[in-house]
Amino acid sequence: MPQMSPLLWLNLYIMFTITLVIFIAMFFFTKSPSPASKSTSAPLTKMLNWKW
Repeated sequence: MPQMSPLLWLNLYIMFTITLVIFIAMFFFTKSPSPASKSTSAPLTKMLNWKW
């Protein structure tokens, strides 16, 4: 059985790399962002008593 030439290995590597990049981009752009939680109450502020 003949061995693969280096050019075929390079083509195979490039093909798998491009496929990986396409899948990563596809999963990144198809993920819908989660809605931010909307709190109706005012933010809690801590009152400090400065006793000089």
